[in-house]
Amino acid sequence: MTDEMAYDVAASVVERGDLPLLGQDPRRTYRMGIMGGTFDPIHNGHLVAAEQAFDDLDLDVVVFMPAGRPAFKQGKRVTAGEDRYAMTLLATSDNPHFLASRFEVDREGITYTADTLECLASIYPSNVEFYFITGADAIAEVVTWRDAHKIAELAHLVGATRPGYDLAHAKHAIAESPFEFDVTYLEVPALAISSSYLRERVAAMQSLRYLTPDTVTGYIHKHKLYGVLPRRYGSTVIVDADGQTEGRRRGEQRTD
Repeated sequence: MTDEMAYDVAASVVERGDLPLLGQDPRRTYRMGIMGGTFDPIHNGHLVAAEQAFDDLDLDVVVFMPAGRPAFKQGKRVTAGEDRYAMTLLATSDNPHFLASRFEVDREGITYTADTLECLASIYPSNVEFYFITGADAIAEVVTWRDAHKIAELAHLVGATRPGYDLAHAKHAIAESPFEFDVTYLEVPALAISSSYLRERVAAMQSLRYLTPDTVTGYIHKHKLYGVLPRRYGSTVIVDADGQTEGRRRGEQRTD
């Protein structure tokens, strides 16, 4: 496929609202950040990492791609793709250089990173480069992923890490790999947050404020995800003398 044909394909995909339009000017190189993950749920650590990658690596856009059927989560409970996409859309909607994509959610079968990158490479012209953003801990595992050699060929890897994280294991794994990975590491303070931590807080009836956008918290309550109690969003949890819980709006006084 010629670059002109690839650009036409990319334009048709963009018309459906799935991906950004890049590659228009053959005289320049475009950089697409790809924030892959389950996003179950998305949180501020994801958003801060993507924003830092956008700034530090001079990206044109960061595309958030919730995995459809994550290969590494087979046999585990994962929230429906529609819900994870909706939360990702809500979390990224106010940032002009973030885009939530259904690209992986709508694809059939198990989601593999190499397959996604191959699809993107077939859509975009050669002047569009891909920067796959993931956690530094996952960088050490990339060398074992299916078709790892294709990942090395098709994308730059960006390993987001929290302050103080020991990168020795990840760097050793990359150095020992038979494939030539191009890896950039970014230190992101907010990465101490994790999706599993948010799910645990919801199950324990604890607040998610300042951990994920309020729109995501509202969606979790509205759709009763992660075992959230059927109470009004914005209420606090009160335990009465018999150990029973009840919801109460913030600032509302008891009358009994």
